[in-house]
Amino acid sequence: MPAMDDLATLDAAAALVHRVVPPTPAYCWPLLSQRIGAELWVKHENHTPIGAFKLRGGLVYLDELKRRQPQLAGVVTATRGNHGQSIAYAAARLGLAATIAVPHGNSVEKNRAMAAFGGRLVEHGHDFQAAYEYALALAERDNLHLVRTYEPLLVRGVASYGLELFRAVPHLDLVYVPIGQGSGISGVITAREALGLKTEIVGVVAANAPAYALSFAAGRVVSTNSSDTIADGLAVRVPDAAAVDFIGPWAARIVTVSEAEIRRAMRIIFADTHNLAEGAGAAAFAAALQERDRLRGKRVAVIQSGGNIDRALFAEILAEPDPE
Repeated sequence: MPAMDDLATLDAAAALVHRVVPPTPAYCWPLLSQRIGAELWVKHENHTPIGAFKLRGGLVYLDELKRRQPQLAGVVTATRGNHGQSIAYAAARLGLAATIAVPHGNSVEKNRAMAAFGGRLVEHGHDFQAAYEYALALAERDNLHLVRTYEPLLVRGVASYGLELFRAVPHLDLVYVPIGQGSGISGVITAREALGLKTEIVGVVAANAPAYALSFAAGRVVSTNSSDTIADGLAVRVPDAAAVDFIGPWAARIVTVSEAEIRRAMRIIFADTHNLAEGAGAAAFAAALQERDRLRGKRVAVIQSGGNIDRALFAEILAEPDPE
């Protein structure tokens, strides 16, 4: 079973994160609670300086990397947006150059944000996996350090929001966490175990990108041929083997949500809380809606992992009618 960081290690990483990212709020929204018949808390990771939880991992990872390799000139990574913003932001703070590979057709506004934070964008391929493979080639060609999307140090940094949530909202029965490459759910699991809690942790993936659900069921990496989902942060074809091994023993289950469920959850979150959730950021609430019959009377949290979605697409989603 994969090793986990202890509470002292996590608290030290959280202190580093909190120099840049104040603890994000966790609110119990009454309208959302009424919809699922439970006490529903939202952990607002859309309230970080990049509008997503990923910054936490980037800060911890690059801080440690710079300590180990003080002469390092630059890093390279691949992303659909939020991980890239994290690496660009954290690299700029440390004086490192950051090259970021994105697929063609990536979010225009996420691309603009990565560039504004100091990242040098290169476009390659039709999806994340193709961009990632290109980043591997760039690391070899240009002698850059490759920042993968799942690493223990990323998990350590991300665990800071798990600590914040569990300490702010005690006695949670269940937490829904969206799964991209797995650092988010791994961080929440790590925080739960370090605090000695019994909270059930449920992963959430898009039905159009079910690789982690398939891998969880099989107990091994299962890839898919496509990952065509509105939820950029969940658009994974090839799961990370270390993430699959880590999540397997500790998650209660993984729920799949449809594109229609994700879009409806985005509209509800905006209407009921006036917070903007991107596709991945709304997926956890979509899962809670799907499973509301099993949540009656419980204390539940959902991770709103980010709020970075292009304006035109969000306007289109808001204009869609809700089913009766």
